[in-house]
Amino acid sequence: MHHLLQPPATKMGIRGGRGAQPSASLLLVSLTLVGLVLLSFTSSSSVEAQKKTWCVAKPSASNDILSLNLNYACSQVSCAVIQKGGPCYYPDNLVSRAAVAMNLYYAANGRHPWNCYFNNSALVVQSDPSYGSCTYY
Repeated sequence: MHHLLQPPATKMGIRGGRGAQPSASLLLVSLTLVGLVLLSFTSSSSVEAQKKTWCVAKPSASNDILSLNLNYACSQVSCAVIQKGGPCYYPDNLVSRAAVAMNLYYAANGRHPWNCYFNNSALVVQSDPSYGSCTYY
């Protein structure tokens, strides 16, 4: 009966069995995997930082819609850059001013695609539309 009271020594993870302590190779594999996961997170955030986008007016947008967009965006964010004397005042036309205002709104709200919808009168672009002294943020 004495042998029934002692736990078997050959079971993994129980007293003296081979699996009682992790092996060096298992530890190395685990650390390597953790390193790869961390590397993938830092790499993806670097790639995301390089993929900056901007919101601009569609060329086909009507003046009525652009006026509404301009008024709405400027009611939510500061549009000082498109005021007279501002770096984005010229060219002095509705399309340019609306595009700057729409992008200001888009940038201030996290650059999400839904923040550049404007009743389907805007586009998200990956090319910086800045010109002269007018910088799109």
